[in-house]
Formats: sequence, structure tokens, C-alpha cells
Amino acid sequence: MNKLKTLAVAFASLALISSSCQKSQSFTPLFNGENLENWDMYLGSSLGPDFDSLGAAATVENVFTVIEENGEKIIRISGEINGSLTTRESFENYHLRLVFRWGDTVYSRQNSGLLYHSFGEFGAAFGTWMTNIECQLMHDNLGDTYLMMNTCCETKAQKVEGSNDFIFDPGAEPIQFGKHLDAPMIRKISDQENPLGEWNTVDLYCFGGTSVHVVNGITVMVNSNTGLYEDGGIKPLTSGKIQIQSEGAELFVKSVEIRNITKLPKEILL
Repeated sequence: MNKLKTLAVAFASLALISSSCQKSQSFTPLFNGENLENWDMYLGSSLGPDFDSLGAAATVENVFTVIEENGEKIIRISGEINGSLTTRESFENYHLRLVFRWGDTVYSRQNSGLLYHSFGEFGAAFGTWMTNIECQLMHDNLGDTYLMMNTCCETKAQKVEGSNDFIFDPGAEPIQFGKHLDAPMIRKISDQENPLGEWNTVDLYCFGGTSVHVVNGITVMVNSNTGLYEDGGIKPLTSGKIQIQSEGAELFVKSVEIRNITKLPKEILL
């Protein structure tokens, strides 16, 4: 009887540990499904001279809103001015999932970005955004890497013959990228974007100095040694706030959620 009790206690303990592990791995919504009270909002530069008057009339209240669609509340980012919807908390070693789609209203172009490892003051980058590393959301460029300000990384990439473009290639040798090298952009390995008007799911994995961009279930970018170029050297950059851009077109966000990770899943590493 004592042995049975011991076994029962052991199984109960294992179940509790399993339940605890599952709970720790569950996503935490960054959008509460009701309002934007846990986000900071900032409006910066206009989209260009042709949009100066539109930008001057814009307010955070009309650029960043929560609307109801098919009985569900979602975030609407209007896009008529460069702006930032930003988490108040910084994150490190995480898996973030963003579900978004483009709306019908386009001012300049269907452009936005999921900006991670963000820090410092609004306006540092292009008069609007905090210093950051960007997972590009721009139509036709979904999953590209863009390094703002003095951020940098190493990425396995091949140069496109006859151009200054580099494309992520897991079989290539790592190359250093950053504005200090006049190389702030790396193109995705493949186009996994859904047709305009359909929802896209972007999974961003950040662990240590590695960041992985996954678009609709397919890995399109792996960066390593993410950092800051300062005084001729590189300082690691492994954490920061999350920004979502207003940058030229109507964008809808269905959900944005995050969970802690203790390692990168093998299946996402190319």
C-alpha cells in the first residue's frame, strides 16, 4: 500500500511538473483584445513632402485604434504618418507571434515593420523610431532584416550579382552587416507572404545573439551576433522593446503575443 501511495505521489508530481512546463511555454498576449492601454504611441516624421499636411493633422488617437471586425477586436494602424506602437516592457530570449494583414488604404506604399531589440528615445531612427533591428513587414519584402542606426549582425548571405543586395543563404559564409559597413539590409531567402488582404503570421525568435524570422511557418532569415557598433567595436544587443510601425498604409493586427524560451527550436534553424 505504501508503494502504491509513493507511486501515486510520484505520478502526481510529474503531472504537476508537466503542467507547469506547459504553462510556462504558453503565450502571453501583448494586445489585451480590448484597448492599447499597455502600449506607448508616438508619431514622428511625415511620409514625405506630399504628405506633410496629412501628417500635421494626424493624432495618436486616430492613427492607433482598436476596431471590431467580424465580432473580434483588432488593432488598426492607419499609416498616414510615420509612427510607433511600442511595448512598455523590454524582452529577452523569447518567441513572439504577430498576425497581421494589409488594409485597402494606401498612402505611399504598403510598408511597416516589426522592430525588435528597441531602446533609447523615439525619433532616433528616421525621426520616428527607437534604435532597433527590423523584421520587415513591407509587402513583397516580408521577413527581410533592416538594421537601423548603429545596430549590426552577422548573417550567412550571398551578394546578388550586379547589385548591392545580399540574400540570406544558410550555405554561405557569415558576413557582417550594419550601416557602418554601408550594408544595413539582408533579403529573405524566399517569399512566403500570403496574397494582399489575407492574414500573415510572423514568428520572431530571439535567443542570445541570434534572431530568426519565420513567415507563415517557413524560416526566411537567421541572424547571429546581433549587436551595436560603437567606438570601432561591437557590443552585444540581445534584448529590448517591440515596436510596430505606422509607415504608409493601413495595417491590421489580429494578435501579438510572446513567450519565454530557453533555446531555439532545431526545426527553425536552417
